[in-house]
Amino acid sequence: MNRVANRNPVVGVTAVSFAALMFGFNASSVKIILGTEISPEQLVLLRSTFTAVLAGFFLLLTNKKAFRVTKKELPVLIFYGIFGIALMQWSYSNAVSLLPISVALLIEYTAIVIVPLVSLLLFKDKVRPRLWFGIAAVLMGLAIVSNVWDSDLNPAGVAWACMAAVCLSIYFLIGEHTQRKRDAMSTLFYTFAVAAVFWTILNLINPAKMIDMNLVFNLGGNLDHISMPVWAGLLWIGIMGSFIPMLLDYIALGNLSATAVGVIATAETVFATVFAWAWLDESMTTLEVIGGLIVVAGIVLAETSRMNSIKV
Repeated sequence: MNRVANRNPVVGVTAVSFAALMFGFNASSVKIILGTEISPEQLVLLRSTFTAVLAGFFLLLTNKKAFRVTKKELPVLIFYGIFGIALMQWSYSNAVSLLPISVALLIEYTAIVIVPLVSLLLFKDKVRPRLWFGIAAVLMGLAIVSNVWDSDLNPAGVAWACMAAVCLSIYFLIGEHTQRKRDAMSTLFYTFAVAAVFWTILNLINPAKMIDMNLVFNLGGNLDHISMPVWAGLLWIGIMGSFIPMLLDYIALGNLSATAVGVIATAETVFATVFAWAWLDESMTTLEVIGGLIVVAGIVLAETSRMNSIKV
C-alpha cells in the first residue's frame, strides 16, 4: 500500500523536531561514553542491537504482520541498514570524538545540500528557488554556531564527518522511499537488525576488547559530580539516543520529503551546541546564539516554501 496520500506534514514536522532535540542531547552523551574504554565500533553495535531487539519486541506485541518483507524490499533494506545506519552512526561517532560537536554536525549536515540535488537530478523532483535560500541560511547559521573558523580541525575528524554527510544523505533519501510502503517500526527493526549483523560480522573478523559493563565513569563537565556504570549510560543512549529519535525520524520521513526532514533535522546542531555548553562547558558566544537564530530562520524559510507542494 502506498502511504504518500495519507501524509500529515504536521505530524512529520513535530516528529523530526523532537528527534533533533533528542539527537542534540545524544551528541554529548556519545562524546562522554566514548571517553571510556568503548570504541565507536562497539558503541554502534550495541546501539543497533538494542534498537533492533526493542523494535522487534514492539512488533511482536502490536503488529506481527509487519515482519513480512518482499524480495524486492530486502536489498533496499540491507543497503539502507549498512550505509544509512551502520556506517552513518559509526562515522558520526568517530567525528564527534575527534572534533567539537558543533563542527562535526556542521559538516555532517551538508547533507541538506546533497539531498535536494540528488532529488533534482535523479528523481526529477521540483525544487523552488526559495528552498535554496533557506538552505544557504541554515548552512551560514551552522557555520556561525560551530565557530568553524576558530576551531582546531582534526583532519581525520573532518574525513569522518564528510563520510557521515554522505551516509546521512542516503539515510534521508532511502528513508523517504521505504516509508512510502512500510511502517516506521518495522523499518526500524529491519534496518537496525542489518546494522547489528554487519557490525557483529566485523567484530568477529577483528575482535575488540571485552567491555566491563560495570565500569563506573563520571559525566564530566558541569555534571562531573555524577557517576554511573557503563551499562546505564549505554541503556540511556540505546533508548533516548537511538530507538525513540530514530523512530521519530522514520515517522517524519513517512510524512515529509527527505529534503524537508533534512532541513529541519539541522536544528540538532543548535540543540547539541546548547547542551554541550550547559553540560560539557564548551564555549557559547553571543555570535553563536545569533547563528542559532539564523538556522531557525532558514528552516522556516525552507519549509514555508514547500507548504503548498505535494511533496511536502
